[in-house]
Amino acid sequence: MNTLNYKGYTAKVEFDTEDNILFGNLIGIRDTVGFHGESVSELKTAFYEAVDFYLESCEKADRKPNKPFSGKFMVRVDSSLHAEIAAAAIHEGKSLNKWVSDTLEQAAP
Repeated sequence: MNTLNYKGYTAKVEFDTEDNILFGNLIGIRDTVGFHGESVSELKTAFYEAVDFYLESCEKADRKPNKPFSGKFMVRVDSSLHAEIAAAAIHEGKSLNKWVSDTLEQAAP
């Protein structure tokens, strides 16, 4: 996946073959923020402007902007898998949270 990052926000970038433009949308927030450009340079500028405009608009409206991913999520697993994971964490001298975080980091692209 092609992505851009700015001020903690991430956007997914795609190409529209019909209109011959690059376009993107912020991901990981509830609000919809999009942008486009005819070149990579235009796309990046439009992305930065879109994030800045979003943050300024939220400030003017006296509302908090959506925060991208908090870093917290709950995962439900079978109790036997939970026990195996806890044992693996103890074996490596890590907390369960640290073990899961390290394992996910290794698995992520």
